[in-house]
Amino acid sequence: MPFSDYCEPLANEAAELQTLMLALEHEVTSNDWGYVELRPRSALPSADSAFAPSQSFYLHSIDLRCSTDEIFRRFHKDCVQRKIRRACREGLTCEQGQSRTLLEKFYRLMLVTRRRHELPPPPFAWFENLLECLGKRLAIRVASKGERPIAAVLTLSFNSTIVYKYGCSDDEFHNLGGMPFLFWKTIEDAKQEGAQQLDLGRSDLNSSGLVQFKDRLGATRSTQTYVRFPAGRSQSTSADWQMRAAKRVFSFLPDRCLLEAGRLLYPHIG
Repeated sequence: MPFSDYCEPLANEAAELQTLMLALEHEVTSNDWGYVELRPRSALPSADSAFAPSQSFYLHSIDLRCSTDEIFRRFHKDCVQRKIRRACREGLTCEQGQSRTLLEKFYRLMLVTRRRHELPPPPFAWFENLLECLGKRLAIRVASKGERPIAAVLTLSFNSTIVYKYGCSDDEFHNLGGMPFLFWKTIEDAKQEGAQQLDLGRSDLNSSGLVQFKDRLGATRSTQTYVRFPAGRSQSTSADWQMRAAKRVFSFLPDRCLLEAGRLLYPHIG
């Protein structure tokens, strides 16, 4: 499933999973595929499987079944609670919905954030398609100071889970607490909708800042490992030098070229 952090194999027992994996190995060999990758949240292949671990990540989630007060108490006092209170004192507002106007505000902040990280943004058409396909199962929340959008998040919903998928912000206004404010609004809305879990998605093991931020939201952390066939060098290891070189190039590109790079590259990323 492209762009999915995890997807459990459709197998009810170990024997079914083994049969599925043997069939995939045959397809890879017969069709000369480069590899096939499984992204289970928990289950790993048996020791005699030809699939081998490739990449590992952290997964974070917040249990929404307890009270709103209890969730707030689990936030880090200085880095989350204090910033939410600061956002309220500063009069930040939150717009929520699926409108084109909100999508454009979100995307402008996405471009600012990706430039800060020296990466091209996903193409605008990608988010248009998400909105068209998912409708009200997608929500955009934008925090503004007066008329100035300063932070935004995009979430998806399915059954009893809200999934945080994208976040972006203007670092000039980070001291106003826009992102913690939006996560709090998301949690309040999710509770009203009867959701039981806020899935904060995956984080690279070396993304210490992002991991720490999710930890400070009181989220439960677990480790996830992808497996692939044929076994070989880790994708993350082999691509590290290429990414470092690409970031050097992206950091010098004007916005127009950075957007074009995103349009060209994202159909091949997943």
